[in-house]
Amino acid sequence: MKPARLIIAGVAGVAGLLALMLSGRSPAPVQVATPTPEPEQLKYTEVLVAKQDLSMGALLGEAEMVWAKWPLELAASTMIQRSARPNAMDEFKGAITRTSFFTNEPIREEKVIKGAGSGFLSAILPAGKRAIAISIDSRGATSAGGFILPNDYVDVITTRREPEASLKAGTDVYQSVTVLTNIRVLAIGQNIQEKNGERVVVGETATLELDPSQAEQVTLQQRSGSLALSLRSMADANKADAPRQKTSTGAVTVVRFGVSQEVNHR
Repeated sequence: MKPARLIIAGVAGVAGLLALMLSGRSPAPVQVATPTPEPEQLKYTEVLVAKQDLSMGALLGEAEMVWAKWPLELAASTMIQRSARPNAMDEFKGAITRTSFFTNEPIREEKVIKGAGSGFLSAILPAGKRAIAISIDSRGATSAGGFILPNDYVDVITTRREPEASLKAGTDVYQSVTVLTNIRVLAIGQNIQEKNGERVVVGETATLELDPSQAEQVTLQQRSGSLALSLRSMADANKADAPRQKTSTGAVTVVRFGVSQEVNHR
């Protein structure tokens, strides 16, 4: 190639580069294709779950349980897995639920009780506790107007006639004392839970969860006077009560012709 042509080609190349720089454009970047990583495959196991909503005291069978897929990394050790216990459904047939279950909620060993012939009340009763039924007014006069429901917490109040004070006053003298506090109600009548958010029908008895010494005390108080239940706030459930100061007057309630009045009793 002649020198003149080489000079012309060089000048043209430099001019084109200057024009590109003045226009503000830069060479298009080179696209480099990067391989996309494949999604990690989740591993599953089969867990025994409730096939439908189950209420407290429900009897388990094939219609109430089913094996369901569950992410292996989310399967807790307390869940019943088919790989470890393939015959678990047969093992739990005839068991009774201690608490309610929602659909697809895993069946857990501690929430059911096994044993043919077990009653549902004994199934929900914690170890070391006793169930004692006391008489209540079906109109709710001794059960907060009928608003006390199973699993509520109550105080037990006894009201009894004071023979000596009645003899001195010449009329009936009664005294009310709170004998037990923070007691769980297991059942009202034969209902052990609310049904679909509705209040249970008030029965003639309230079944309380007590320890053996409390059961003896309630039995004795029921013989010597009448018992009433005082509903506690949910915020106070399982809280220890502050000690109450005793009044120095020793006031008791005197009933004259159907009218109650507090008087000093020493």
